[in-house]
Amino acid sequence: MSNATARKFGYPDTLIAEIGPWQLLLRPKQPTLGALVLVCTEDAQAFADLSPAAYAALRDAVRGTETLLKDFVGYERINYLMLMMVDPDVHYHVIPRYAEPRHHAGVDYTDHGWPGPPALEPSVTPDPETRSALVAELRRRWSAAH
Repeated sequence: MSNATARKFGYPDTLIAEIGPWQLLLRPKQPTLGALVLVCTEDAQAFADLSPAAYAALRDAVRGTETLLKDFVGYERINYLMLMMVDPDVHYHVIPRYAEPRHHAGVDYTDHGWPGPPALEPSVTPDPETRSALVAELRRRWSAAH
């Protein structure tokens, strides 16, 4: 099951993992390498309206996400942004943060906001082939860890 927010961020093509009612997706635009979206599929547009099960699963989703990104990106900090202005379903933008650029598949990913607040633009928008390869790599790493 998905919702409009998950579909906007490319579900099912960008799906990395499902953790209870949470879907972990690759952000189509990458302000930093490994930027993800963690979307709750419950019918809730306020964080306080989530079920107890969703809150419990969030712990596992966050733990798994941080393990995945630490291994893949080697981030120095991680930011969770709950913006929900344009896309009202409960979700977080997960932004790995680092001082030095990261390189993947011949592309440089610079954290333009470091060391301040995350800058969502400029960002890298991987072409469809690169995006698919990135999703496949993250899925493989997630599966190997779980």
